[in-house]
Amino acid sequence: MTFDDMPRIDLTHAPTALEALGGLRQHLGGPRIWVKRDDCTGLAGGGNKTRKLEYLIAEAEAEGADAVVTFGALQSNHARQTAAACARRGLACDLILLPAVARESDGYLLGGNLLLDRLLGARIHHLQPGQMPAAVLKTVLADHAAAGRRGYVIPAGGSNATGALGYVRAARELANQCRERGIYPAAVIHATSTGGTQAGLLAGFRIEGLSTRVIGINVYNDQSSALVAHIEALTAQILSRIAPGIAPAADGVEVVDGFLGGGYGVPTAAMVEAVSLIASKDGLLLDPVYSGKAMAGLLAMLDRGAFVEDDDLIFLHTGGTPVLSVYASAFP
Repeated sequence: MTFDDMPRIDLTHAPTALEALGGLRQHLGGPRIWVKRDDCTGLAGGGNKTRKLEYLIAEAEAEGADAVVTFGALQSNHARQTAAACARRGLACDLILLPAVARESDGYLLGGNLLLDRLLGARIHHLQPGQMPAAVLKTVLADHAAAGRRGYVIPAGGSNATGALGYVRAARELANQCRERGIYPAAVIHATSTGGTQAGLLAGFRIEGLSTRVIGINVYNDQSSALVAHIEALTAQILSRIAPGIAPAADGVEVVDGFLGGGYGVPTAAMVEAVSLIASKDGLLLDPVYSGKAMAGLLAMLDRGAFVEDDDLIFLHTGGTPVLSVYASAFP
């Protein structure tokens, strides 16, 4: 089966825009920086998971599922987009949410993505201390089976070989946009966490015959060696599935540490500075968990001269702005 034959439903407002960060370049000098606006994919606030869900929900429906279960942190963007996709397709949706971030304000516990999850009709399962996700999943699937429904499980972030196909498609879309504009990007920089976006981009560029670097700023945990291994394996799985004659590039996975701070979802001074700078110079809102820390990483790379002035760089905005308000106390 070729890539174009893979089952997919249409959820994304694509192609998403590719815009110059002119204000940032005027402020800093240096390389030309473009932003790929995957915060504008169009599904209940947008974000990168929408592209993955086009393939994941198609697979669920092909298997006869009428209920979808997935996992995430309390303010998960993936959970919000999954709930929206299920609402659009008439599927039951269960979200098993973990208290992964030590924030306990009413806004964090009730607002942001959690408010949207409820509006979208998802059934939310808050993990309590001592509860294991696998045990809750078993109960949820049993409840669906007892009601005559077939469940389909999506991993955290939608980051498996099916979900990552969304970013193979995005890589092709981005390659076409760059060709049309005469842009030859030295690198695509983005927030990396569960690895599916980065693996999909790597596989997609490989199929397109491009050597563009894909640099993931680690915003997830301090186990970057395990993350690199996961992305390498996932990239190989994708290519073996849709382009078996093409192997992953040797040493192609680049993950940059140093911008996580105190942990996943924990604000950093560099993130606050990056979000504030991009908002004030280009009118673009980043989020505090993913794109804000990724931009902090890009700014640090620019500051230390990691790229030359003639380079074109693409920053992939993966979404997440619905949680900005629940992090209000992090911003001066």
